[in-house]
Amino acid sequence: MEALLLSVGLLLGAYVLVYYNLVKGPPCRGIASLRGRTAVVTGANSGIGKMTALELARRGARVVLACRSRERGEAAAFDLRQESGNNEVIFMALDLASLASVRAFATAFLSSEPRLDILIHNAGISSCGRTREPFNLLLRVNHIGPFLLTHLLLPRLKTCAPSRVVVVSSAAHRRGRLDFTRLDRPVVGWRQELRAYADSKLANVLFARELATQLEGTGVTCYAAHPGPVNSELFLRHVPGWLRPLLRPVAWLVLRAPRGGAQTPLYCALQEGIEPLSGRYFANCHVEEVPPAARDDRAAHRLWEASKRLAGLGPGEGAESDEDPQPEDPSSPSSPHPEEPTASELYPSPQSSPDLPKLMRRTLVKAEPELQTS
Repeated sequence: MEALLLSVGLLLGAYVLVYYNLVKGPPCRGIASLRGRTAVVTGANSGIGKMTALELARRGARVVLACRSRERGEAAAFDLRQESGNNEVIFMALDLASLASVRAFATAFLSSEPRLDILIHNAGISSCGRTREPFNLLLRVNHIGPFLLTHLLLPRLKTCAPSRVVVVSSAAHRRGRLDFTRLDRPVVGWRQELRAYADSKLANVLFARELATQLEGTGVTCYAAHPGPVNSELFLRHVPGWLRPLLRPVAWLVLRAPRGGAQTPLYCALQEGIEPLSGRYFANCHVEEVPPAARDDRAAHRLWEASKRLAGLGPGEGAESDEDPQPEDPSSPSSPHPEEPTASELYPSPQSSPDLPKLMRRTLVKAEPELQTS
């Protein structure tokens, strides 16, 4: 019996050491007060997004929960108002799978909210489920939708600078490999879904990198954030029902709680002094190096151009625009923003891009800031 108790004690001690040193993330201790500032958090009705919104609300920010489900979004806003004591937590409808919904959200937000100081792209999917679309749904929700939303809201972010954009990515980006000839093709089967998810997370890292380059000198900084291994709805959403009761206890033991997963996105949104690290990838509240594919400036620029076409962005809607536009009603017959661009426009070759010589010169002189740890 003594040997059994000793073994149990050693196992518990080992688990505590592993949990607090490897699983549980360090807390974010950034800006204490956000009064007078406005934040948008996508996918904030549950999990990491809800915990992120809660911390922002506790610090006094006006927080917009951008969610697909009105019922769940309104319920989350009510919960957060009660828990934070901050009545300025509201819901606005956003479905990142629909470019029309993204534009409608931007129209509603720009017409009702005078400020935007923090934009956190938290929403994402890991599987297509039973949905079948004529496009890459994982790329649409995880990258193209956030890409379009960022572009539509950039003028407001610039007006309110210093401001920040945080893109929640994943360590899965290390397995990503973008094929620009198949970027938006439909995903079929779990093997393709695993690949498409990793590709979309790589797109997140490259997007943050190129966005930082595009916005240099504007006062808007951006970061890719890895929340760590988190026990959230994303983990169990597409697991077969019979398997969930078996995985839940394991997930509770070895994965972070959503509150822990929110710490690195919060760090990127709130930590003072990280502006020189704009465009970098963060994990466990400190900057982390990425593999060569995730720091390829030419690939980042090519993805940027392909994403503009996939998002249906027209002239004057790029990051270089300084005007604060009112997006057009996507339901209007005369709208110049089709839901799907033509296939011939999607994938420009590197040789066909007039901006590449400038990009190559910029790459040669661009030095990476030194690694810093929190």
